[in-house]
Amino acid sequence: VDLLSLSAACDALDQHNLKQNDQPMDILQIINCLTTIYDRLEQEHNNLVNVPLCVDMCLNWLLNVYDTGRTGRIRVLSFKTGVVSLCKAHLEDKYRYLFKQVASSTGFCDQRRLGLLLHDSIQIPRQLGEVASFGGSNIEPSVRSCFQFANNKPEIEAALFLDWMRLEPQSMVWLPVLHRVAAAETAKHQAKCNICKECPIIGFRYRSLKHFNYDICQSCFFSGRVAKGHKMHYPMVEYCTPTTSGEDVRDFAKVLKNKFRTKRYFAKHPRMGYLPVQTVLEGDNMET
Repeated sequence: VDLLSLSAACDALDQHNLKQNDQPMDILQIINCLTTIYDRLEQEHNNLVNVPLCVDMCLNWLLNVYDTGRTGRIRVLSFKTGVVSLCKAHLEDKYRYLFKQVASSTGFCDQRRLGLLLHDSIQIPRQLGEVASFGGSNIEPSVRSCFQFANNKPEIEAALFLDWMRLEPQSMVWLPVLHRVAAAETAKHQAKCNICKECPIIGFRYRSLKHFNYDICQSCFFSGRVAKGHKMHYPMVEYCTPTTSGEDVRDFAKVLKNKFRTKRYFAKHPRMGYLPVQTVLEGDNMET
């Protein structure tokens, strides 16, 4: 699916007249639409796409995510969410497209409609057994978080939804992380890992915002290795693509500022890389 452009996905959905998002799709409809998608991809990437195999595996994946009881039906919205979330497109284009699917004809979205979208999105990490990292499978706290961000308006428009998504709310942070992982796969950074001495660093690069010229490669960072004098709670910045001169200057200024801060300051002010979402127990009751 990572070879599929958003426009090609939309063409296939239009071709099969999949406009009613709350309607169920049966196995035959899913297979027909997937066949259209993979036939087109085979023309562009014939060495990578085996149509019957891809259709079978994608069908299985969609049913594993959205039809755990194996009823043989999933909603059109679920089909679109699964395919578009993993397709080849800019992150914000995906957000705009998905918001449009649940918005009314006037372009606004209420709590119930947003809940449908977030519910279908969270099923992807849930199927991988990763849902606990994203605040659990209950989407009410995320819906509440979004509408609180919008000053508790009864409905939100796309621009406000995009602003909230840019903060990377906990329940949806898996999708931008997926994009960063994909971008980092081939990235080469002109820097040397201070721990294993890998140079250039390939993949993610972690730069210290406490020490000058202190970089860690992804293997050392993920396994929690640190060099002498560097604590795990010190601030780091993650790069999935090579840094620009502007980012280098900005990080230099941050290191300078952090040089004057104490160890206690960093222990007290841990940085969250995403917008934490309160659990149901912590928030007020929400009308569902």
